[in-house]
Formats: sequence, structure tokens, C-alpha cells
Amino acid sequence: MNIELERLKENREKIRHWKKWGPYLTERQWGTVREDYSPDGSAWENVTHDDARSKAYRWGEEGIGGISDHKQKLCLAWAFWNGKDPLIKERLYGLTGNEGNHGEDVKELYYYLDASPTHSYMKMLYKYPQEAFPYQQLLEENQLRGKNEKEFELLDTGVFDKNAYFDIFLEYAKADVEDILGKATVYNRGTEEATLWVMPTIWFRKTWFTGDEPFMPSLKKEGPNKIKAFSPKSGNYHFTFSDEPELQFCDNETNRERLYHIGNQKKFLKDAINDYLVHGEKKHLNPKFVGTKAAAIYKLTIPAGGKAEVTLRMQHAETDAPLEAANDIFQERIQDTESFYEGLQERVKDKEMKLIQRQAYAGMLWSKQFYYFNVERWLEGDPGRYQPPQERKSGRNGNWRHLQNYDIISMPDKWEYPWYAAWDLAFHCIPLARLDPDFAKDQLLLLLNDWYMHPNGQMPAYEWNFNDVNPPVHAYAVQRVYQIDKKYNGKNKGDQEFLERAFHKLLLNFTWWVNQKDEEGKNIFEGGFLGLDNISVFDRSHVDKLFGKLEQADATSWMAMFCLNMLRISLDLCEFNKVYQHTATKFLEHFLYIAGAMSNISKENISLWDDEDNFFFDVLHLSGEEPRLMKVKSIVGIIPLFAVEPIREELFDDLPEFKNRLDFFFKEKPKLAALVSNWIHPGHEKRRLFSLLRGHRMKSILHKMLDESEFLSDYGIRSLSKDHLKKPYSVQINGNRFSVKYAPGESETTMFGGNSNWRGPIWFPINFLIIESLKKFDFYYGGTFSIEYPTGSGKFITLDLIAKELSLRLINLFRKDENGNRPIYADNEKMQQDPHFQDLILFYEYFHGDNGRGLGASHQTGWTGLVAELIHKYYKEKEFYPNAATLFKS
Repeated sequence: MNIELERLKENREKIRHWKKWGPYLTERQWGTVREDYSPDGSAWENVTHDDARSKAYRWGEEGIGGISDHKQKLCLAWAFWNGKDPLIKERLYGLTGNEGNHGEDVKELYYYLDASPTHSYMKMLYKYPQEAFPYQQLLEENQLRGKNEKEFELLDTGVFDKNAYFDIFLEYAKADVEDILGKATVYNRGTEEATLWVMPTIWFRKTWFTGDEPFMPSLKKEGPNKIKAFSPKSGNYHFTFSDEPELQFCDNETNRERLYHIGNQKKFLKDAINDYLVHGEKKHLNPKFVGTKAAAIYKLTIPAGGKAEVTLRMQHAETDAPLEAANDIFQERIQDTESFYEGLQERVKDKEMKLIQRQAYAGMLWSKQFYYFNVERWLEGDPGRYQPPQERKSGRNGNWRHLQNYDIISMPDKWEYPWYAAWDLAFHCIPLARLDPDFAKDQLLLLLNDWYMHPNGQMPAYEWNFNDVNPPVHAYAVQRVYQIDKKYNGKNKGDQEFLERAFHKLLLNFTWWVNQKDEEGKNIFEGGFLGLDNISVFDRSHVDKLFGKLEQADATSWMAMFCLNMLRISLDLCEFNKVYQHTATKFLEHFLYIAGAMSNISKENISLWDDEDNFFFDVLHLSGEEPRLMKVKSIVGIIPLFAVEPIREELFDDLPEFKNRLDFFFKEKPKLAALVSNWIHPGHEKRRLFSLLRGHRMKSILHKMLDESEFLSDYGIRSLSKDHLKKPYSVQINGNRFSVKYAPGESETTMFGGNSNWRGPIWFPINFLIIESLKKFDFYYGGTFSIEYPTGSGKFITLDLIAKELSLRLINLFRKDENGNRPIYADNEKMQQDPHFQDLILFYEYFHGDNGRGLGASHQTGWTGLVAELIHKYYKEKEFYPNAATLFKS
């Protein structure tokens, strides 16, 4: 067995806790809701980047390329100083949501390059200028720019123009579970000698003031290159550093005088090492070389084109000459990681594809984060400490007092989104299931736990507003991860316990949706926001301000998909217990009622389907007015495609109760049966299909979706039809004019603040579901159904081949074209052509609808990491279709 797979097995069976230490430090704890103790909930302004070096946090810690234990009691990260900056580089800099012209935005250059699932080996790269970091220039220029202008990035400042920068490669290798080597390899890319201070930094998260852990941990100098970390619960950790760096100590305590202009309670403060290096000030350093924060300070003078290394080792049980075998251990872990990915990427022959997939996987593994949030304690304050303002009790998340999060969680992005997001996480788990199915399953179950899920059945959305409503994709992810895990482990049967536990909690979530978002019991749903920001003509979360309500085609379709996901899970569980035939029947019937309601809401002859435009639209109801269709051609009208489930007929032979109920229902309610894809006439190999779309409607939606003048881009499916560029949709409501215009890149509106970004760009989750749905339809038809692709080309191919073509368009966002350029970097010459940049991949939040340029959060590997799964599937099936593009038939 591959050694890394053996480690995963040992971890799963609780033989050895290989995941106890990992990349669990966030990259931004400042500006988060958890650290916000303001009366007005202004999280971005309550703790700023400038405050962060002096502020001891309550709920978590941050660092560059950092690691911690799984409870984040002890932390290790890297700090740097080029001798010119006004502060040492302990954390990544970026603009807040209120400072950037397109919302919050990290203004640093860093890349996740490699990682094994147990974090036995990890590697990342941080690029640091040799000139002063342009903090003020980045802030001022972005504030001058409007919504229609591009963001001003670090490369735009010119500090990298002459290659006067350091490439700092950060690596970790585990000799054992709690025996970890760290290394910084620094390259001077400039043409002149340059000096860099490198500071591996150790500290304890401040737990001693909350009343939970009254015993103080401590760091203590043990020798010229040794530090001992002690806590009463964990015992001793011994840190050994290469050569003889300068060791300095302080405490992880707030500098109250600097931040609040009041007297300091402690003498040795968090920002003491910064002040010592930058200002030569020693008064807050501990001269006895003890504390709760310490750094090993190296001053490295590196010749032009040269390099230098700093190595350290952390051990629970100290050994003789701990650094002597460092290089051998690193090489062994690198080889273990290579062997693991050789197996995983066995079918992937193209080097470019391997590179993209490997870095996508690395980003997903690096983006794990320790997340701590006890809402009741956050609202009420810690015993005997400063009490939060009373206003917060009736403000943000006040009705989530049960929520207690204290876990390692897959994050969308540890800088711009350093908090979990429910529907993001569902998508993360699909590629994660290839790397580490146990972690993927645990993540899905985590959000269904009692201390996460609201007692009413709602899943928490994200910390800015746990009440927000995201698309109900959790059941979809559970079923997909179950199937991947089943194949991954070569089992005849899947993980029953996982599927059953998830299913029972998903029943509660389904009930919440039915009770809260279909208040009138019409099987038509109002989701509101649904993660689609401003794709509508107005804020769908606050339709009540218009004195009306909105019946949403997407919310209703998501629920139809939810029904079919739960139906599929029920049928999977019937493999273990036939009693689940009854829940299969329940969800089938609910699906059919939703299908009926979409065509005839409350029997009022109002339909979400428009026969004139042959597309699905939302329906707006205003007091005293006739209902009207909101004819915006957007993703909203494509989402009904996702409610599809093909089923092999032989499955019913062993489920007589389900089959009998099915036959009875279709006989008694033939109109409902006629609305969904043709159940009566079986497809290929007697396959049956449940779908919201029969032939005509499916073809009509695909006709628009595959039209290059509407949704189809060279790089995937746009979120809004390009037809709205020349023909913006406009509507008059209560005397106010609302409109939607196609915008392929960053948002041109402030409807949702900085991140209103869905009026045209391409984003991965929806594209991934489109591809999955096309494959399901093709499975039913057995490759006998062809459609014009692209629309108007006169060329017809099967749905499966269209899915492959769309996959390739998405993958091509990251691949070098015939000129050696990656579309994600557009006209950025340095990222395209510089040998020290061109093979470094960023996984953006979304992509320009016309040219594929990466937009939004630059490290949102979370859901954009789905590209790794697309590559996996592309090569898995490539033997059947070696070149899909040549298989057109006229």
C-alpha cells in the first residue's frame, strides 16, 4: 500500500493521529465577525490590519504559511522583514470590503504548491518585494477607482518590475505524528545582493483569560537555538533551529496603549518583536527569554540569484542532533507524496493537466482551518471580562445561540473567506473525496450536527449571517461523496453509517425548507439570496420592501433537485434496509407536486415556464396587481436542468412497495406524470428518468444555454445571457425603474456591496452541476440523443460529448494556449511569461464571461477546485472519447 494511504488508514482507525497538526491557521483573523465587538457590527473596521499586530485575538490565530495543532493551542508561522517596511510581515495584507472598488481583496502573491492528505508534506510559495511594500499605494489607488475599473493589484504597483523580490518556499515534513520539520528556502530573484530577516514564530493562542483554561502555557529558551513550549494539557514541545538565530520572547497580549490609548495590563506585548526589529525598541521584550510568543530571528544577506535556508524541527519527544536527518526526512516525505499522486493521477498523461490538478488539490488541503465560534459566549461575553455591547444581542446571529463550532473545516479561502460557507463546503467535498474520503464525509456530517444545524432544521450559512439561505445542495454532495467513497475503497457496499446519519439530518433540513420557504404550501419556493447575489433586477432577499413576494424558479428547482437527491439516497439505503422504500416514495411524490406547481401555481394558470421565450423565470406578485414574469435570462432559468435522476429499472425488482406506489400514483395522477420526463417509456437499457424537463423544454433551455451569443462562452456557461448586453431587461415596479445588463467581469452595481458579481461571469459550481446533469440525461438516453452544439452551428453531438466539451472549456481557463498564455491571467505579461510565475496557478472565485480572466477572491480553491474533479473525469472517460471535439456529426 502507498505509505500516505497507510497513514490515512492509521488515522481513520485511530491508531495514529496523523492529522493532529496541519495548516490550520487562517490567513486573516482580523476583520472577521468573531473578533468584532462593536455595537454596530462593523467587523471590517473593528479590528483592522494595522491593529492586528497589537491585538491578541479571542477566537483564532493567523499567520503566513502557518501550522497548528487541531485545537490551535500552539501555533507556528513565518514572519519576514525586508528592512524597509514600516512593519514586519507577519500576516497577509489586503483591502477590506469597504476599501476595494470591487470588495475585499488580498493584495499579496502566494501560491499553494503541494500537500499530502495527512499534511505529512506541504509546500507553498510567498513572494515578498525587496523594496518597501506599497501598502498606502494599494489602498489609495483602489479607493480612487470606480466600479467600472479593474482592481489595482500588487503587480500593478511596479515593485516586481525589476525582479527585486524574494521567492520564499515554505515546506513542512512529518517525521512522525508530532515530529515536524519546517523549512524556508529563500531565493533572491534580483540583480543585486539583498538582506531579508526570516523569523519562524511560535506562540500560544490566548486561552488563559476566558476562565476555561486558567493555567498559563509558556515558551522558554533552552539553548542558543532551542525553545521549549510547555502547557499543562499538552506537555512539552521542543523546537530546534538551524545555526544560532537570535531568540526573542514576549507575550501574546494586547498593546492597549497603542490601540485604545489606555494603560497596558501586561508588560510584554504581542507587537514587541515587530517594534524591536523596526524601531530598535526593547521595552516590551522579556529579558528573561520566556513568554507566550517567541521568534527565532535570522538576518540573511543573499547574493543576486542566490539562495539561503532556514530549518527547524518541532518534537514532542526530543532526540539527539534533531536537524541532522532533516534533508533525508524531507526527501522521504516528498517521495511519499509523489507516490500518492502517481496513483491518483495515473490516467492523467498531460503535464499541464497534472500541474493544474495537483495545485488545485494542494489549495484544497492547505485551506483547512481551525474554526472556533461559540455564539452565546460571543453575545454574552466571557465571565469576569469586558462585556459586549447590548445591541449585539438583537443583531447579527442573535437567534443562533446554540451554535458551537470548534473544528477543522474546509474553507472557501483562508483570507477573503476565512469562515465556512455551507454551500461552498458541499462542493469542496467532491474533489476532497478523491484525496481523503474520510475527511470529506466528516465535513458533510459536521454541518448537520446539533451544535451547527439550527433546532428548526436550518443549516448555518456563514458567520456574517447564519440566517442567509443558500441553495440546498448538501444532499447532492452527500450522495456524490457516498458514491465516490464506495468506488475509492472498492467496496461492494458503501458507508451505510455515513449515508444514514446524513439522511436523517437532511430530513430535518428538508422540513425547514418546506415550512419556511413555502409558507402557503403551494410547492413553490422563495429562497431569496440563494448565493446568486444581484442576478435579479432587485434584491431578492427583501422583496417585502416592494410590498410583494417572489416565486423563484431557481429556489423551486433547487427543491425539486433536493427531492430527487433524497430519493436517490433512499434507494441507496434500501440496499441495507428496505424500509427506506417509504421515504423514496415520499420524496418522489413531493418532486411530482413541485413539477405540477411550476406549471400551474395554485391552479391559477400561472407558470414559471414561459411559452413565448421557452425559458423559466421568477414570478413577482405585487399587491393589487396581476402576477408578472421577471424575464431575466439568467442561471435562474437553467437551474431546472439540475432536477434529474436516471434510475435502472432492475433496481425496482427488489423494491415492490416502491414500484407499486409508483404505478398507483402515476395511474391516479396522470397529469403530474405527464409533466416530468417520460417515465412510461423507458430509455436505454430500460432506464427510467425523473426530471423537471421533458424533451421540448430541455431542448429549449439547451438551445439558449449553448448559444454563444447568449450563455455559452469559450470558458464555460455565463451566469447571465449576453443578449442582455444590447437588450438590458428593465421593469417598472411601484414607480421605480429596475434593470439588469450583462456585465462579464466585476460588478457595476453596489446592490450587495462590494461583491455583487453575478451579472455575467462564469463560476464553477453552476457549471459543474450543468455538466453533471447533462451526463445524467445522456445516461438515460444511452448516447442516442443529440443536440446542436454550439447553437446555430449545424453540428449535432450527444449530451455526454457536450458535457465533455464544457468540461474542457472550464479546464482551459487554466491551461496554456497556443501562445503559452493562461486565460485566467489575461494580459498580465509577468504571470504569463516570467519563468518564476508562469507555472503558478491561482484558483479564482469566478471568471470573466468573455475572456476567462480570473476575478474575485484569488485563492478560492474551495469550489473552483472542482477543476480537479473535471480533469479526473475527463481522463477517466477519455479512452471512450479521445477527442470529443472531432466527434461532431452534421
